[in-house]
Amino acid sequence: MKRLKFIGHHKLDMKLAELLGYKEHTKLLIIHADDAGLSHSENMATIESLKHGVVNSYSIMINCPWSFEICQFAKQNPQFDYGIHLTLTCEWETYKFGSVLPSNQVPSLLDQNGFFYMRREQLVSNATLEDVEKELDAQIQRAFQLGLNPSHIDSHMYSVGSCPEFFKIYQDLGTKYQLPIMVSEQLMEMVGLNPKYYIKTGDLLIKKVHYGIFDYFKSQSLREYYSKVFEDLVSGLNLILIHPAYDTFEMKGITINHPNFGSEWRQIDFDSFTSDSCKEQLKKSDIELITWRDIRNVMYN
Repeated sequence: MKRLKFIGHHKLDMKLAELLGYKEHTKLLIIHADDAGLSHSENMATIESLKHGVVNSYSIMINCPWSFEICQFAKQNPQFDYGIHLTLTCEWETYKFGSVLPSNQVPSLLDQNGFFYMRREQLVSNATLEDVEKELDAQIQRAFQLGLNPSHIDSHMYSVGSCPEFFKIYQDLGTKYQLPIMVSEQLMEMVGLNPKYYIKTGDLLIKKVHYGIFDYFKSQSLREYYSKVFEDLVSGLNLILIHPAYDTFEMKGITINHPNFGSEWRQIDFDSFTSDSCKEQLKKSDIELITWRDIRNVMYN
């Protein structure tokens, strides 16, 4: 780091608003769309959410079949903030993808069919640290080769938090490429990592991540949760995490037997954050929208 090299993570979080030109206790917010590149439907809904909704950041799964389409969009529309969605797992039953690197270079990351493992637990049981580091670095390098200028790196299924050694690789890649990484105590606890031991000086903590859970979806209250999410923001950095896509045959096929973050869920994400009511709530709220690019500029310029 340059400007903030002597600021610890908690102090950095407290100073972020001030460094961006806001009052100390301002509610800062990124509205972020994960999984761009997963499918054509995901790409189209993400683009529409950026152009005509309130989403102001997204991240690209660089190893997925439809990544080239969204990479072209990113290059042609540099006004929109985007990062690289580092990927080590593939949770879908019949829709599969694997590594950017040739399979013989990262064999421990792949199952018997040459695809990423479905679950984080399988990844931890099989992956070597060398292969994890090589593949994650290759995904970032692939983005650069495609002409991208990402604002940050984050993680699909937060698999980088599957074990402490993976998380250190993630941190080191952020430092190596001078890109902010998504660090959240909530997400770390979700995947079983104790934040107390693995957050290091210079990491920027997201104070609160807001995302739908399966209980909301099952009880048909996911739309209601989203309608009230702006009321639940805290002082400091907030992130609303969604996965917009259209509920098409393509997405139904990708997410078959996986209603959690499935096709119908993703349509609700899209509908909620492109709605007029959402736009009106945001206008009326005491919230400052920022992007990962803003954070990168503060941390590394």
